[in-house]
Amino acid sequence: MAVEHTSKITFTVGLDENKIPEEISWNAEDGGIKDEDSKAIMLSVWDHKKKDTLRMDLWTKDMPVDEMKQFFHQTLVSMAGSFQRATNDEKMSATMRDFCDYFAEKLELVKK
Repeated sequence: MAVEHTSKITFTVGLDENKIPEEISWNAEDGGIKDEDSKAIMLSVWDHKKKDTLRMDLWTKDMPVDEMKQFFHQTLVSMAGSFQRATNDEKMSATMRDFCDYFAEKLELVKK
């Protein structure tokens, strides 16, 4: 099957004098995103030759800790959903969601 269209997603990271992220913005023209500000990125890329995951985790130095906790929780919840769609493994997806609930409870992200 031939590629008929390409789509580009870009991240721009503004660094301070110590190369610590000050600003993060991203573009995804096909999704209507243009110079959208962000405080954090978690990106995983699968290297099929090495059978290994390459990761990039960045956050700005003014990312609040409470928002970082939420970001991690929401990322974990999203991964559970992605895992279910990718593998159709409902049992493990439910286990992952149970962990997400535990994670949120321990970090007091949910109101009782």
